Amino acid sequence: MNRIALPLVVLLLIAFSPSASGEKVSMSPEQLRKTATHVITGNVSHIFQRSETVDDWQYTHYVAEIRVGDVEKGDGIDQDRPLYARYWKRRWIGKTLVPPSTSGHRGLPAEGDTLRIYLARDAYDGFTRSNDDGGFNVIGANGFEALPKTTSK
Repeated sequence: MNRIALPLVVLLLIAFSPSASGEKVSMSPEQLRKTATHVITGNVSHIFQRSETVDDWQYTHYVAEIRVGDVEKGDGIDQDRPLYARYWKRRWIGKTLVPPSTSGHRGLPAEGDTLRIYLARDAYDGFTRSNDDGGFNVIGANGFEALPKTTSK
């Protein structure tokens, strides 16, 4: 019995461990800052979303409208204008086991949240290097950092 139980336990641990699912490991704050071309703080005014199915994945693409508070890194951000940040998540809808892969961004914001956001513009965003259209992508997978809420004066 022990000859069967030990391999079975090991197999179950491997099958259900986070690394087995292929989920993207969170970056440290230092790694996020180093990877980001821009780092801002601000309040989420609006969130826009659209969904699509690609093969066996259901994707949700988001754009958050941010009222910028401070620019901690990067040039070219007008604090008097809204900033639009893109991010995404996905879920497996296939009939087979989920393949090793990431589910996208985690810790997604809600309207009204106050955040520090690590962004990539025309640079690697933690998932891909094809961010070359001038828009801001949130660094994946944990590029949102919740901050205490601020009140308007």
